[in-house]
Amino acid sequence: MLRAEIELVRGTFEVSVDFEVADGHVLALLGPNGSGKSTVLSCLTGLLDPGSADIRLNGRALAGLPPHARRIGLLAQDPLLFPHLSVMDNVAFSPRSRGESRDKARTVARHWLAEVDALALADRKPSQLSGGQQQRVAVARVLASEPDLLLLDEPFAALDVDAAPAIRGLLRRVLRDGPTTVLVTHDPLDALALADHVAVLDGGRIVERGVTREVLAAPRTGFTARIAGLNLVSGTATADGLRTESGHLIAGMPAEVSAGEPAVAVFAPSAVAVYPHDDDHPGSPRNTVHAVVAALEPHGPVIRLRVTGEGWARGLTADLTPAAVADLDLEPGSAVTLSIKATTVSIHPAAGT
Repeated sequence: MLRAEIELVRGTFEVSVDFEVADGHVLALLGPNGSGKSTVLSCLTGLLDPGSADIRLNGRALAGLPPHARRIGLLAQDPLLFPHLSVMDNVAFSPRSRGESRDKARTVARHWLAEVDALALADRKPSQLSGGQQQRVAVARVLASEPDLLLLDEPFAALDVDAAPAIRGLLRRVLRDGPTTVLVTHDPLDALALADHVAVLDGGRIVERGVTREVLAAPRTGFTARIAGLNLVSGTATADGLRTESGHLIAGMPAEVSAGEPAVAVFAPSAVAVYPHDDDHPGSPRNTVHAVVAALEPHGPVIRLRVTGEGWARGLTADLTPAAVADLDLEPGSAVTLSIKATTVSIHPAAGT
């Protein structure tokens, strides 16, 4: 069990967070650049001394302990393998540093190399490995240290698109019965694949937390909505929807929010219908808004339309088939009308409420 309460001030930036991770569970820390994620990891490892902190790992207070005495393993973007050592000796380094015999350390190394499907690489040097192979060895090395807490700092960021899914699947398998883990990532797929809980940081504070799938399905902040691929409009809850900051009403389905409370309307890009600005169109007249096409981007099998405009239209996205884009003759600068059915709009409490 990890329990952490961290207060830190660095110039004009402040971090104030508290969270816990149960034994064997994985917590994902999400947040935009500069939100405090790396600062929190540095405080956990002991590489940064916070002004005030109570960090306990399995009941042990970590305050004042040097990094090597904390029993924390770190897997970063860069595998950081020792270039002069073989793969076997890289993985055996941690048990050797704990005082294990050479034979015992190599037995541990062989076990973890087999777990990550890299035993055949045992005699190679890091320079002879691909990026994906190096990260497999790095996973084996950090697990061979038998950490009480594992920290994953954007472990897939430096991998190519072919290697990342394999390493993600590998970590999912080894973490199933692995140590308590904190994962820092920008990718919601990493959080969904590896973490059972998520905490979203912004400005040094946790603004959303909960079960990963629930948070990403019903985001309460713009950042979480963006990484989840959803539209989010802020405002105040009404009896049957949301009054936006610009005064417009969006009809929707309120969920655990009372009229008058700060709230957000959330809906998928696939729920947004797009029409030429001067055409008649079906749909709820209360959920229509004029906009201008800002960008057209390939997004898997569809084209993602990003718009700008006045009021709540700004920043919305819609998913259209390539055929629909061609039929509507859409391009940046095209005037359009967006329509969203009320039944596809969820109204949730805003972050902090």
